[in-house]
Amino acid sequence: MSIDAWSYEPWIRIAAFLGVFVCMALWEWRRPRRPQTVARAARWPSNLGIVAINTVLVRLVFPLSAVAWADIIGQHGFGVLHWFSLPGWLAAVTAFVLLDLAIYLQHLLFHSVPMLWRLHRMHHADTEFDVTNGLRFHPLEIMLSMVIKFAAIALLGAPALAVLVFEVVLNATSIFNHANVQLPLALDRQLRKIVVTPDMHRVHHSVLPRETHSNFGFNLPWWDRLFGTYRAQPEQGHLAMQLGLPIFRDRAWLRLDRMLVQPWTGDAGPTRRNVRASARAVSPPHD
Repeated sequence: MSIDAWSYEPWIRIAAFLGVFVCMALWEWRRPRRPQTVARAARWPSNLGIVAINTVLVRLVFPLSAVAWADIIGQHGFGVLHWFSLPGWLAAVTAFVLLDLAIYLQHLLFHSVPMLWRLHRMHHADTEFDVTNGLRFHPLEIMLSMVIKFAAIALLGAPALAVLVFEVVLNATSIFNHANVQLPLALDRQLRKIVVTPDMHRVHHSVLPRETHSNFGFNLPWWDRLFGTYRAQPEQGHLAMQLGLPIFRDRAWLRLDRMLVQPWTGDAGPTRRNVRASARAVSPPHD
């Protein structure tokens, strides 16, 4: 399939994004999980402003979308999946799952390396948790993420259709699991077996470092359980838990201009590696 055939791909993604965003925004307005102390008017312009900046930068820096890139890779037969004679549907499902694993590992990396954590922590600096948090990433992190995504697609030889589905689903689940919505606890327990739920991901935005550096999944919840990074609930409960980062408690950090300079502000703060080392140091000896 030629690159021109994927010209409709941005419209598919925009339609899916707007549909999910509006639905989740209405849901959290009608049935919020937590009361919000900072008004949307003080946060949404900056959070949505960063989306606009990132969208323009990606279009300028990367002339091809991830889907068009996958199409080129497929035409040349690059990637591990081309080594096997898999049925089309199985190649697509395998690519989807492995791309999700790549995103999980990337997320883990951005929490473990101080320089990368400086970029990623802007995503955690918001003191509230709602649909706009799933879109709040520093432009430099977005650029690095695109490079990693393109490399993963080339390594796997992911089919273009699988990449399109993955992009749409990942965007939708990121909005869903950052939403401040009320789900019945029994439903949440069942849902988090197949997808990351808001209650599961909210733990990841806790102000406590041992909770911040857990629950890294954005889409599939299995990797956290498999690699031992899963934390079922926050220690203080969902209503009492504090969100954000200690270094960025002042509301001035919610402004767009202040958000953009956060990677160069203060020290890096505890990374996942530091937190794990501290936990081992204080662990009681085994008999």
